[in-house]
Amino acid sequence: QVQLVESGGGLVQPGGSLRLSCAASGFTFSNYAMSWYRQAPGKERELVATITSTGSRTSYSDSVKGRFTIARDNRKNTVYLEMNSLKPEDTAVYYCHANRFVYYYWGQGTQVTVSS
Repeated sequence: QVQLVESGGGLVQPGGSLRLSCAASGFTFSNYAMSWYRQAPGKERELVATITSTGSRTSYSDSVKGRFTIARDNRKNTVYLEMNSLKPEDTAVYYCHANRFVYYYWGQGTQVTVSS
């Protein structure tokens, strides 16, 4: 049974930091590219960051570049999203996503709220 379980979300003040984690099971994690998406209320889901299966390459949306860092540990079957200098517009549900060719899986999401 495939599972992607996100954790680490919560309420943080503007300028603060959070670290999201996504624990994977039920598939060969090291074969999959991993991404973080987010969806704010009333908006479409958007791609935030992606990391290749080996972790050799990463990419980011312009809105988070320089503030967020995606990383993975293939020994622990876990992908992370380090979020710094958070802004109110980063408020959203953050989803973990695994992809390999035509195969993909989603996590259930974790809420991140940036507010004073």
